[in-house]
Amino acid sequence: MKRFLLITLASLVTLTGCHSFKKDNVQPPTPLAKDFKPTVQVTRLWRTSVGDGAGVSGARLRPTVVDGVLYADSTDGKLAAIDATSGKTLWSKSSSTHGWFGWGDKHRKDAMYAGGPVVKGDLLAVGTLDGHVYGVNAKDGSPLWETELDTEVLVSPLIVGDLVVVRGADGRIYALDATTGKRHWVYDQSEVPLLSLRGNGPLLAANGVLFFGSDDGKLIALRLDNGAKLWEQKLASGEGRTEIERLDDADGAILLDGSTLYAAAYHGNLMAVDGPSGRPLWSHPFSSYGSLAINGNVIFGVDDDSQVWAFDKSGGADMWKNAALKYRWLTGPAVQGDYVVLGDMEGYVHWLQTGDGALAARERLSKKAIRAQPLVVGDTVYVEDVDGRIGAYRLSSH
Repeated sequence: MKRFLLITLASLVTLTGCHSFKKDNVQPPTPLAKDFKPTVQVTRLWRTSVGDGAGVSGARLRPTVVDGVLYADSTDGKLAAIDATSGKTLWSKSSSTHGWFGWGDKHRKDAMYAGGPVVKGDLLAVGTLDGHVYGVNAKDGSPLWETELDTEVLVSPLIVGDLVVVRGADGRIYALDATTGKRHWVYDQSEVPLLSLRGNGPLLAANGVLFFGSDDGKLIALRLDNGAKLWEQKLASGEGRTEIERLDDADGAILLDGSTLYAAAYHGNLMAVDGPSGRPLWSHPFSSYGSLAINGNVIFGVDDDSQVWAFDKSGGADMWKNAALKYRWLTGPAVQGDYVVLGDMEGYVHWLQTGDGALAARERLSKKAIRAQPLVVGDTVYVEDVDGRIGAYRLSSH
């Protein structure tokens, strides 16, 4: 059975309350400048919470916003729909009253939702830490169907056409019927490393093809209709003297711009790949376990020391690097207007200028770590911490 590296550098500081960085041989977070003067004004529109969030599970719970409604979940069985403008709860469901999602033995545990829900039309799909996938009516939270996969689901499913595509922690990809939850096909990755970073990257679908980054550092393309593999491209070599050095997970989101894919891997490279053929266009050494963001001709990423980088999209050349937040174990970046926004291990949200990487603003959502990539919708960014607190922020110039 596959073994996960449950305590990565990022989660180590998240999960350890009384912590000695010196004793654990972990670099302490760079202190925040006390004389910092923001150059852009941040307004918090609202703050709410959904259950206990991800807790100590290591899941990166990230909400989603569809048609003005924010959907979020928690590992203690809470599922909620929230007005994205006001923060008012529209409906909330808990699995704790009658066991799994309101069905079955009342003595069974809560549904341990993970990865965040996905919504398309009236269907909400969500996976759990114990290997279930649920289909829910997005209008009121009422149950539609359930499927058991016998593996953790640590990332949001993907709804494409009449399929709900789910990535399991066992390396398999499952395509389920969106109406019934019945399996259509399963892709079984031939080689899954014994040791892996905790988490999986989200799936991406385009033009009848499914793309994802694997736990052994590959970018893989599958046919969406039957799960057959079209091509794969290595993002990392997987070489090293120890198992830790050989870790090469591609756990971030795959970006698609035109027909070009952009992806990165831990102990690997940032790479641009031709989508139809899988042919590499350029490669740049860059070790990251988070998602990337793209804006115009620039790709933004956070390396494994939590330094923020900007790269030229056309060839991968460095444009700038900001080390002011080093070892603060940042989330993947998101782009909000002219700013890059990230969360950190102490509950702070940071905004950097896209042009030169200069720090522009910071706010504190809570005193708990933020692990999931912020979500930008229109002019608003939504940020969630590991305890399920969600904040909505908007920017305006001084």
